[in-house]
Amino acid sequence: MRIGGPECSAGRRRLKHCPFNPPPDDPPAMDIAVPPPARVSFVGAGPGAPDLLTLRGVERLQQADVVVHDALVPARLLDAVNPAAERIAVAREDRGEGDPGTATGMLLVRLATQGRTVVRLKGGDPAVFARLSEELEPLRQAGIAVELVPGVTAALAAAAAAGLPLTSREAASSLTIVTGREADDKPSGLDFGTLAALPGTISVYMGVEQVARWSRGLLAAGRRGDEPVTIVSRCSWPDQRIGRTTLAECAAGFARHGWRSPAVVIVGAGGPPLNQPGPLGGCRVLVTRPAGQHDEVDSLVREAGGECLHVPVVSIVDPPSWQPLDEAIGRADGYDWIVFASANGVRSFLRRLRAAGRDARALGTARLAAIGPATRRELEHAGLVCDLVPDTFRSEGLAAALAGTVRRGRFLLVRADKGREVLRRDLQALGHHVDEVTAYCSRPLDTLDDDILSMVDDLPIDWIMVTSSSIAEASARLFGERMRRWKIASISPVTTAAVVTSGLRPTVEADQATVEGLVAAMVGWHAGMARATQPAESTKPADAAPPGDG
Repeated sequence: MRIGGPECSAGRRRLKHCPFNPPPDDPPAMDIAVPPPARVSFVGAGPGAPDLLTLRGVERLQQADVVVHDALVPARLLDAVNPAAERIAVAREDRGEGDPGTATGMLLVRLATQGRTVVRLKGGDPAVFARLSEELEPLRQAGIAVELVPGVTAALAAAAAAGLPLTSREAASSLTIVTGREADDKPSGLDFGTLAALPGTISVYMGVEQVARWSRGLLAAGRRGDEPVTIVSRCSWPDQRIGRTTLAECAAGFARHGWRSPAVVIVGAGGPPLNQPGPLGGCRVLVTRPAGQHDEVDSLVREAGGECLHVPVVSIVDPPSWQPLDEAIGRADGYDWIVFASANGVRSFLRRLRAAGRDARALGTARLAAIGPATRRELEHAGLVCDLVPDTFRSEGLAAALAGTVRRGRFLLVRADKGREVLRRDLQALGHHVDEVTAYCSRPLDTLDDDILSMVDDLPIDWIMVTSSSIAEASARLFGERMRRWKIASISPVTTAAVVTSGLRPTVEADQATVEGLVAAMVGWHAGMARATQPAESTKPADAAPPGDG
């Protein structure tokens, strides 16, 4: 390759005098990379729900080389972290090993001086009752810059969960945030006289254990005993609880009903609750789908007013060998149709396609079929057009829809290791060539941890969602007699049959085998119950006076 004129083409000796190179007596300048100044970003994680993390917080987590997070930060919130980043969990409470805040600060200094991009992820807002000053001091002494990324603090999240306005012109012109737990080595900094005199709302962090002290102090200073008190425990987590009482009754009520930290207490409010309960208002729904596959369900249940508790009873694992799937991908352009029986199958297929260094061009002219909307969305998310989705989201419906699309065609079925044989059987009966390949395996869990079962026993559960035959069988085995206390929502007739085989009976069955259809069936059940419990319409004339009015 020629890079200059004739003077540059006479070999290495002449090349070093090429105008593109400095003369020998003028050594080339060296670009010395200067590391960026050390900095630690303190990011507020919010109350726990991943969708309450700020956009800037997500950005910092994706840029991080190392994330130092509170041990209680929920695992699903950590999904936003750069996959290559190191994760270090730290305890927030003093366990008798010195001040945990100072120890964490020294850890941050060590990490930052290694030239790494460091994020300290703290629950709520990093500057509100988060022991920030203890962690900042070692950084200040080391001359390390600090960035604060605010988070949704617990007072705001709890008020939103309970549907309470914290301030209003008429009833609450101020908001005071106090802690119910103070340092043991100093007198209380709470001036109950001043707090009681403020015309507004008081939000008490970490106030459950000391409820008798602060409620008694507020009452003695003049706050009304009938003033409303709202408690929100584990705000935005799947096991969130909301309770309402009065200032005079809260100490006894918290003890009687077993309220525990973490919780936020709201004394007074700017007005009555804003949230109108949805059709699933007050319902807790047990979601048993595999880990990482509950976001859509969460959104639908939350929109209907309910709450989800996630306890997977099956896991999705790789097949024993990728060779059959890889070989099928290698000959994918020889099929008329590639048929996906689940979104999990799409994900595994595309993962192996990319692992082979190939893309959609490897599929040639093959058309793509999906058993239902969720599978279609997974294809479309990858930029692929789904050519066919049956009207009935079952193997029978898919087989019927595919039957007349091609004469003696070649079909590749991408499926789980265990599943129904209907699709293959029906297509082969019509003379089609059918290859099946396992893209993933569904494995029922052997046991559930004792703490999970304790949580299931402690929390009131209204519904359990059953979205496959394998989930039905695993749920019946793992939860046992508990399932007889819950309403069971089945996604399809095939799943219903598995539930019945386990000795149980579903409360509802979805009209369409989708999570949207499943939630709609639950909503419909509650609507029917509401109609059934409404009093009969009065037959009195419209102008008749109600009893007792004269």
